[in-house]
Amino acid sequence: MRDLPVSGWLDGSAHLYPLRVYYADTDAGGVVYHARYLDFAERARTEMMRLIDKNETYRGNGEGILFMVRAAEIDYRAPARLDDLLTVRSCAVHLGGASFRLEQQIRRDEVVLASVLITLVCVNQTGHPTRIPEELREKLAGLIG
Repeated sequence: MRDLPVSGWLDGSAHLYPLRVYYADTDAGGVVYHARYLDFAERARTEMMRLIDKNETYRGNGEGILFMVRAAEIDYRAPARLDDLLTVRSCAVHLGGASFRLEQQIRRDEVVLASVLITLVCVNQTGHPTRIPEELREKLAGLIG
């Protein structure tokens, strides 16, 4: 791959994360296995949060909060194949008190291969929903497309 930032980069109100399809991502025909798209989206979300949240609030910095997946929906449109260079484009579509929803498009060039809508909820150490910290909320609001 080109010299690209490991955590991707922000482009306006979206986070872009590059990745390459490896042999382990594919089935015997060289086509990306359907569950791997969720892995690609997870990797991109992790890097997006790392980029926007330098204080690691979402990974627990003493406040004891984490983000958990509450719901996920995926629409497969076209296959990715071995050695493809893909980009995961992530942008927020809704920001609630304790949750937010992202749309993540997995693309090859400008072709959308899969679209993932995912709802994440902020929880405390006991697993109960809790408000998203204000500083992080402001950063997430900047990703609303």
